[in-house]
This record gives sequence, structure tokens and C-alpha cells, in this order.
Amino acid sequence: LTVLNAGRRYLKAEDLSGKVFVTSGLGGMSGAQAKAAVIAGCVGIIAEVDEAALLKRHKQGWLMEISNNLDHCIARLREARKKKIALSLGYHGNVVDLWERLVHELDTTGELLVDLGSDQTSCHNPFNGGYYPVQLGFEEGKQLLSSNPGKFRTLVQESLKRHVAAINKLADKGMFFWDYGNAFLLEAQRAGADVAKKGADKTEFRYPSYVQHIMG
Repeated sequence: LTVLNAGRRYLKAEDLSGKVFVTSGLGGMSGAQAKAAVIAGCVGIIAEVDEAALLKRHKQGWLMEISNNLDHCIARLREARKKKIALSLGYHGNVVDLWERLVHELDTTGELLVDLGSDQTSCHNPFNGGYYPVQLGFEEGKQLLSSNPGKFRTLVQESLKRHVAAINKLADKGMFFWDYGNAFLLEAQRAGADVAKKGADKTEFRYPSYVQHIMG
């Protein structure tokens, strides 16, 4: 319902075939995102750093395909988008890399390859394993979290700034992003990322919350 209503509200579309939804997280509640994309009829690319979560969702049948190669992900995205095939593709990697690759595609080809975007990393708990920084691999990140939590925190905040910078570039060209109630925008703001709503109160964000704006 969230994905369908986001399409209705922001894309003015009842039919999401050929539309692309990019997000992250395939763990607990976030694991339903892959299934939601296919039910809604769109192309869903969902990033996840933990291979165990990816394999679990694939085994359940909630996730159709898995890839750790961004070139392959972009190729499959283009193909499914063109043919209007419903697809859920799990990218085994950091979502920041995926967002930055989509910016690269925009910069080099002029194509905006994503229509809808969100995030379901556990940003309510970003410094204790809920969000992994793009600068490190998953296992490296876990080791640093254990050995030097202060450094891990710094890298998470740097990663959040990159994360938002990429989203902002795509949103400026017409991609619609929303907060999925996971404290992503709040933690990004605390990290110094550009998420404030221009000309508004400091507690207002440039992107909407799914509760008030989409489900409401």
C-alpha cells in the first residue's frame, strides 16, 4: 500500500509497471519491500549488506534475484524498466554505492533511472549495527564496531552525508523520496546532511514521512 500510494500521490500513476523503486534493508520489517515492489508491479532494487538476510528472503520467494555486481543491477534495471516487468532484485552491497551509481548514470547518460526511493536501514540504531558505513565492507564494519565504536560512528555519519547527497541529486531531477519511519532523516540531519526543508522550521525535512503524506 505504501508503494502503491507513493505512485498515486507522487507519480500520478495507478499503474507502476516500468517504474523503479530503490531502497535498502531486507531484514525484519524491511524484508517485505521486495514483495511489495512485485505486488505493485514495479522494478524494486533493494540493497542489503548482510548476505544472510538476502539469502533468507530469496529462499522465501520474497526476492526474485540477487546480485553483488552493480553493472549487472543497472543492466537488469534497464531491461525490466523497458519491458515493464515486475522485478525484485537484491543488491548485495551498500545502498550508498547503489545511489551513487544511479547519480553516475544520470550524469553520464542523462537518464533518471529511479522514480521512487526510500530507506529501511535501522537508523533508529545507527551506531550499533543498524546502519553500516559505505567506506567499509560488512565484515570490516562489524570488526570496527567492536574494536573502535567511536571511529565507526564517525564513518556512519560521513556515509549518511554521502547517502543524502546522492538522493538529493536524483530528487532534484524528479525522483520522489520518502522517509519510511526509520529515523533516516533525523540521523542524517544529526550527521550534518542536507535534509532540511528550505525556508521552514528546523524540525521540518525536505522529504515527506510515509505516515502523514502517503498512508494518510
